[in-house]
Amino acid sequence: MFNMALPITIIVIISIVALVLTLALAGKSDDDYDKSSKKNVTQLSLIYVVAILGSIVALIIFIYFFT
Repeated sequence: MFNMALPITIIVIISIVALVLTLALAGKSDDDYDKSSKKNVTQLSLIYVVAILGSIVALIIFIYFFT
């Protein structure tokens, strides 16, 4: 049987690194851009939450039906 621990760990690490880098880059802006930056960070955070929850649901479905 294929061990899923390694792929799941890699996906989690990549997601966390992407989130941290996105938030770090969003903090580096000029004063005028800062107003719209907050909205962009909020939208990106929402996208990450939806993507992570969708990945968890897909993983559960995969484990339930294919193992």
